[in-house]
Amino acid sequence: MGSFIHDNFMLNNKTAVDLYHNYAEKMPIYDYHCHLSPKEIAENLRFNTITELWLAGDHYKWRGMRANGIDERFITGDASDEEKFQAWAKTVPNTIGNALYHWTHIELKKYFGVDELLNENNWKKVYDHCNELLKQDDYSVQGLIKRSNVKVICTTDDPTDDLQYHDQIKQIKDFDVKVLPTFRPDKGLEINKETFVDFVNKLEKVTNKTFSTFAEYSQALEERVQYFHDKGGRISDHGLADIPFAAFDEGELDGIFQAGRNGDQVSLEDEKKFKTAILLFLAKCYKKRDWAMQIHFGAIRNNNLKMFKRLGPDVGFDSINDQGEVAPPLNALLNAFDLEDSLPKMIIYNLNPVYNDLIGSTIQNFQTEAGVPGKIQFGSGWWFNDTKPGMIRQLSSLADQALLAHFVGMLTDSRSFISYSRHEYFRRVLCNLVGTWVEDGEIPNDQALLQTLIENICYNNAKNYFSIDVN
Repeated sequence: MGSFIHDNFMLNNKTAVDLYHNYAEKMPIYDYHCHLSPKEIAENLRFNTITELWLAGDHYKWRGMRANGIDERFITGDASDEEKFQAWAKTVPNTIGNALYHWTHIELKKYFGVDELLNENNWKKVYDHCNELLKQDDYSVQGLIKRSNVKVICTTDDPTDDLQYHDQIKQIKDFDVKVLPTFRPDKGLEINKETFVDFVNKLEKVTNKTFSTFAEYSQALEERVQYFHDKGGRISDHGLADIPFAAFDEGELDGIFQAGRNGDQVSLEDEKKFKTAILLFLAKCYKKRDWAMQIHFGAIRNNNLKMFKRLGPDVGFDSINDQGEVAPPLNALLNAFDLEDSLPKMIIYNLNPVYNDLIGSTIQNFQTEAGVPGKIQFGSGWWFNDTKPGMIRQLSSLADQALLAHFVGMLTDSRSFISYSRHEYFRRVLCNLVGTWVEDGEIPNDQALLQTLIENICYNNAKNYFSIDVN
């Protein structure tokens, strides 16, 4: 049997093959949103086993293992690395039709030269082979990043973080990848969650101030935005369960903030007012500094209470949410930004693909800044949508409703240092989609036009969109 992951994997016509190998394959990676650890990058972590590199923290794989009936001990529990890898290998053949099957074999081939299909019969051989390679210098964290041809990494960071590891990374002489912080103030918006009081306490400590008013609180957030800016940060990110909007009077905000500061629950309407006010204030901060503002919305999190109490958050018990209304609050929020001349560059990601055309059409309402093509972006297929069908849906809706040519492309959105293979996966899907359009006679086979389209989406658009100097 020939290699499953071959040169023309997922490239189903000649045009797709040419587009991928002539243009997409060689482009660098601009990873403008991920969850990689700056500490691990700064310390150039080395992995003892492929389990540490591949399975630790990967809730995609954990969900697959649970669905395969694997005991939690072999997923997040105290089983050995070898036992956990064996359990994953046993699961892999059952992931047929899921992107996990593709990602698994692309990563094994790309980083470890493994051409075999991973299963419960060959797991030990593959495990030992990968572990032996991990001893080499170019399998350290920094080595893997450089081997992946990455130019920029934007991590995800709490506003109260001192960013010391980003400072350390800048001092590394033989590592020329830009690793920059991203401002992620979710805990500071979620006024009804128990994490809010702790966040405010930390913000007071790091700014050496106390807050009795909404203005004092928001000004402290801007102080941290500037801190991130001084450290090279040029992007923010907001993870929202749904899109909030409620009109508010300035006089209401102090009382709402104080209630949350005291740990009291506020009404749903007041929660929306608070979030709207904070987002509007932060959008002004971002616009003033020429940042890009990301909004990820549509996840319903920690749904299994028993497992949440046992394991905590972000361990694979989240899923796609729905929302009674998306279009009115989203348009109202963007309109509020625009009315106050505080609409920054924005990327909007929806987790529920039902809203693809809604997002694609909404962003076009606010593309009004001359000289900034694609100022408001429909973000790439995210989380449950960074699969082949999910990517095709997002690309098709974007092309249908807006301008695909200005799309800033794929992101990693991962904690794994070999998830850069997702960029390869995306590029193969993109080239096959465009190649199919060409072969079907829907767009011209104009090489200059196609080269520009593919290379821009893979890298150049992101390089030009974000206010980050890249060599």
